[in-house]
Amino acid sequence: MNLMKSDGELELVFNRLLRSAAILVVDDEPGMRNFLKRAFEDRCALLEVAGSAEEAEALRLRYHFDLLLVDIRLPGLSGLEWMEKLRERGVRTHVIYMTAYADLEMAVAALRNGADDFIMKPFRTEQILVSMRRTLMRRQILRENSLLRLQLEQMREDDGLVGESEAMQTLSSLIQRVAATRSTVLVQGENGVGKALVARVLHRLSRRGGAFISFNCGTVDPDQIDSELFGYIKGAFEGANQTRDGLIAHADKGTLFLDEVAHLPESVQAKLLGVLERGVLRPLGGAREFPIDVRVIAATTSDLAQLGTSGMFRADLFYRLNAMQLQVPPLRERGRDIELLAAHFMEQLSSELRLAPVQLLHADWEKLHAYHWPGNVRELRNVVERTLLLGELPTDSLGKDNTVSAPTEPGFPLDWSMEQVERAHIEAVLESLGNNKSAAARQLGVSRKTLERKQALWSGSGDEE
Repeated sequence: MNLMKSDGELELVFNRLLRSAAILVVDDEPGMRNFLKRAFEDRCALLEVAGSAEEAEALRLRYHFDLLLVDIRLPGLSGLEWMEKLRERGVRTHVIYMTAYADLEMAVAALRNGADDFIMKPFRTEQILVSMRRTLMRRQILRENSLLRLQLEQMREDDGLVGESEAMQTLSSLIQRVAATRSTVLVQGENGVGKALVARVLHRLSRRGGAFISFNCGTVDPDQIDSELFGYIKGAFEGANQTRDGLIAHADKGTLFLDEVAHLPESVQAKLLGVLERGVLRPLGGAREFPIDVRVIAATTSDLAQLGTSGMFRADLFYRLNAMQLQVPPLRERGRDIELLAAHFMEQLSSELRLAPVQLLHADWEKLHAYHWPGNVRELRNVVERTLLLGELPTDSLGKDNTVSAPTEPGFPLDWSMEQVERAHIEAVLESLGNNKSAAARQLGVSRKTLERKQALWSGSGDEE
């Protein structure tokens, strides 16, 4: 099989890359700016021009650019000085330098500054096209290699954290520091940010020999959580016809991940505290305790400290779980990670769905960056999947209003407690489903028993409607 592309195929690839590229021309000569604008404005997704580094920086902060065409000698801050400042801040945009006054020292400085190419003025359209072709093709190869590295790193159940933002670099550094210890870890963050993935990475890096066991405390009947976690012996209760190990026993020498730990019943919280403090396990109905070596990682979207203060979660268990706290940042605070994650999901899902990757245009990337992402990484993955199925970015999925504002009608008053908001939301879901508790429980992601338990608490609180 011939893996080499012909010249015609390479030209098609370049034209596709150019059509989706956003380019910034920075030159103090109006004639050069107009020449490049006329030559490429209709051939790329976006072309902006600037007469100085300061004007260019204002445009760069407004738009995402794939390629910069920069004159070295500019009024005020030179092209080299501007790019050096960008490099110091971690900006790695591809750049082609243009100059009419080149010498060997300047060329060496440009290459050290991270130039992709260096072109002498005056030049013809064909010459700058060759330079742009080399640069955009190199950019594409680097992106593909980056994706391949990500795939290799994530072979085991997608265990890897994609992201280069400062927030993710800080999180990755903390994970590296705490992974090899035995400390319990509390992972906090909004829905969909990847708390379970963080737990899996912690387990993988810990090199613990046992299994990684995951348990979502919010989706299991509260009356069954005790037996699910701690196991039971034959005859412990009606229907216990045989002895059964619980999930804690299965996680011996490994890691137990408790997702939505705030939903643990109080009786189970007390037993879990005993396991963490004394390292022993007693199955339901058992008379003996067994030594257990399990590392617990808990996750929640709730404020456990506040729940502990209000008596809705054991404060001593919170302090035990909170030996180390990891905060997973929401996607809207992760900047360019949106591009990396979208590219990662595009490659991953196109392989799974056996569909060709969709080339996103500059306008698509602008929409992805402008969106608030209330569903975080999970929502981005779903948007990429729909993009593959439809063949284009489903802009209707990104909402009509991407701005964030204070809650207003028909939202919840700002002075409401979390419990009041939760109750109002549950009652609204029940009303929308004709008071069908089973359907409401499924939509809310909880068991019917949990829903009925909350209703019983409300009815007994004296707050009758």
